[in-house]
Amino acid sequence: MRRRVAISILGTTLDAGRGERWKRWRPTVALCQQKGLFIDRLELLHGSNSIGLAREIIADIGTVSPATEVREHSVSMKDPWDFSEVYTGLRDFARSYPFDPEREDYFVNITTGTHVAQICWFLLVEARYIPGRLLQLSPPRGRPENGDYAGSHSIIDLDLSRYDEIATRFAAEHEEATSFLKSGIATRSAAFNAMIDQIEKVAIRSRAPVLLTGPTGAGKSQLARRIYELKKAQHQVPGDFVEVNCATLRGDQAMSTLFGHVKGAFTGAQSDRPGLMKAADKGVLFLDEIGELGLDEQAMCLRAIEEKRFLPMGSDRDRTSDFQLIAGTNRDLSASVREGTFREDLFARLNLWTFRLPALRDRKEDIEPNLDFELRRFAERERQNVAFNKEARELYLKFAIAPDSAWRANFRDLSASITRMATLAPQGRINEATVRDEITRLSEHWYAGQAAAPDHEARLADILGRDRVDEIDLFDRAQLAAVIAVCRESRTLSAAGRKLFSVSRAAKTSGNDADRLRKYLARFALKFEDVSEG
Repeated sequence: MRRRVAISILGTTLDAGRGERWKRWRPTVALCQQKGLFIDRLELLHGSNSIGLAREIIADIGTVSPATEVREHSVSMKDPWDFSEVYTGLRDFARSYPFDPEREDYFVNITTGTHVAQICWFLLVEARYIPGRLLQLSPPRGRPENGDYAGSHSIIDLDLSRYDEIATRFAAEHEEATSFLKSGIATRSAAFNAMIDQIEKVAIRSRAPVLLTGPTGAGKSQLARRIYELKKAQHQVPGDFVEVNCATLRGDQAMSTLFGHVKGAFTGAQSDRPGLMKAADKGVLFLDEIGELGLDEQAMCLRAIEEKRFLPMGSDRDRTSDFQLIAGTNRDLSASVREGTFREDLFARLNLWTFRLPALRDRKEDIEPNLDFELRRFAERERQNVAFNKEARELYLKFAIAPDSAWRANFRDLSASITRMATLAPQGRINEATVRDEITRLSEHWYAGQAAAPDHEARLADILGRDRVDEIDLFDRAQLAAVIAVCRESRTLSAAGRKLFSVSRAAKTSGNDADRLRKYLARFALKFEDVSEG
């Protein structure tokens, strides 16, 4: 059988017994009296000033459990409440100890010693410096009539399910928070998910301003609200979420909307107005498109952020508001600073936590999960479940992730697209005809005014015929039209191949350019002679 070895710090108070040692619970002695847990060897750690007590405890253990071997270890810890000193001393003991987990089971007694020592034991066992389990002893209730002061014990195995459940709970809470920030969308972009992980930490741990940048429609407003809702759920902000689009503010209206005014401050000011900064007191203020604010408004914003004070229009008395600021912009504020249209000191204040939300075309792996999210939103909004059939879904996703799919309005384009198809879907099923109509609609919207797009369609129709063109995906049409344009400008198949594959040839990854082009054209039953001007 494997031998049981206990490691314990001498308890200088509890183990002393205060003169009635056999009528008191002494944890180190009780350690060797536990029913069902015979200790073959006890490694007893103590300081140099506790040698006498250690010898007394060893003698008493010899009385109650003569088969238990006790080894003394003098450990230098002058200040038992100094974390660094205690951890270093116990770690040095663990490193030098000849553990033999193949033959022995190890138990670390966390009942004795200071709270600092108990924490250090936990860390050493968790990090596997000590290949064992934690042991907690408990005294008996009252005074036992039979004189048995052994009490009871519990074993805590940091590798067992109880600890796993705790660790899993922490991981689940973190995952729940990040999922909340993503509106429950199982996003696949590694870069985006890493950014959301950072935002989750900042949202919970910091009250400093947060700057969200990125193109219009990338989701800045939605993310700002989710940050607020996460902080609200964490009981960090009792106030409201106040949102304002700074691009809609001009002149006196900007000052009045943000900072409020008193009656008579300007023509038409017939009553006091508190302003949105005051409305955001104890909450979160989201200034979307902050780069559109004038320099005067920027100066007042800076003071409100730093001092939590501002002056309403027409007033000679400051108002106070303790809010957290989230700002959004699709501008490059550093460029605006250089141009003199944005204050450098305000930008410096905002730039502590800056997160850039990528355009939809830069995270196309997230289109599919967002497609499902938009269908769920449609169902909740319209009380109607709509789904794609398999072929229609594949067709739409192939178009959506194609390199030339612009998604100019980002997620607004995607949301509108799904809403249109779901609304027009026959019997709640989005079919291929509905998808093809939507692809045409989006393409016309994205490329309206660009002569190249209709020219491409006409060129393909002349070569292949309208019916064959309709059987080719939009992505393949655009690519084929570009290839044909190069072929028409080139005198030979080889010349066209060199132009089309110049980058891969320079990188020495391509083979025969002419052969590659010939095989590509053959996919559409075409030859170079069919598409060249010659």
